[in-house]
Amino acid sequence: MSVAFQTDKTLAEYRELAILAEHYGFSTVSVYGDLLFQPALPALLAMAEVTERIRLGPACLNPFTVHPVEIAGQMAMLNTVSRGRAYLGISRGAWLDSIGLVPARPVNAMREAIAAIRHLLNRDAGQLPGTTFSLAAHHRFQYTTHPSSVPILIGTWGEKMAALGGELASEVKVGGSANPGMVRVMKRWMDVGAAKGGHQDERNGVVMGAVTVVDEDRSAARARARREVSLYLPVVAPFDPAANIDPALLDRIEAAVNRDDGMAAAALISDDMLDMFAFAGTPEDIIRQTELLFEAGASRVEFGTPHGLSRVSGLRLLGERVLPHFRTT
Repeated sequence: MSVAFQTDKTLAEYRELAILAEHYGFSTVSVYGDLLFQPALPALLAMAEVTERIRLGPACLNPFTVHPVEIAGQMAMLNTVSRGRAYLGISRGAWLDSIGLVPARPVNAMREAIAAIRHLLNRDAGQLPGTTFSLAAHHRFQYTTHPSSVPILIGTWGEKMAALGGELASEVKVGGSANPGMVRVMKRWMDVGAAKGGHQDERNGVVMGAVTVVDEDRSAARARARREVSLYLPVVAPFDPAANIDPALLDRIEAAVNRDDGMAAAALISDDMLDMFAFAGTPEDIIRQTELLFEAGASRVEFGTPHGLSRVSGLRLLGERVLPHFRTT
């Protein structure tokens, strides 16, 4: 299991959180790559310097605001500083239209981006042609690196991109979901790509990650989670064929958010809806939700920001009360 942090903190805070995450035994720490927040790399480098075991990576970068050449360079640096513990999360990206970017043929562009990143990290020779991203024969890092294989995760809610993940990536992440039904849908989509890649017998992981608020005060935790979820629920819920949420209800939630009425938006989110799109409640609630995801076939669960009513208390409850349950079952 893993934890993910938003890029809105100081480097000192990232170091503190990474030390705690490693102490508690999380396998992975991810840093979001959300539009208009801090770049992920400085936080990841700071965390790499104070940890020894935990895997680190951005979840996710996109190849349209950060070119694959630059992504490859960032991963080479992170892999060096972390001594081989880097992974790359990459996705199409959200809200790009708001800054004038409308990617054409995003699935093909993602295929080419991954090829270019691997080409550079592996120090492969020769030209790499492409319609969106390409490399000339002389394109290689102009500094010393060692050939390295960085595991790749594709973040998506889409069928075609999930199939690409099954073909090319080691993991596919559904960001903003805690719905076991979506795990089963995603595995079907990924199987199509795995068959195309000729490795349908290999294990491609499904990662489920969402807003997490854990506290001994169940009501307070779920109230906070409702407010957090209301911000992204209208965006992600239409992509979940297993959720079957009334579009009119999503419109009402979005309207309340847009008029800055967080209480009204939160009040529209039922308990069942909340449990599909967030981890919320006591440690026992989080354990129950996580068990359902693993039973549905998830390979990893990622607990996202804000973790608790305070981030340190949330991380402590996850590390001391939730994680131990899965080491003994």
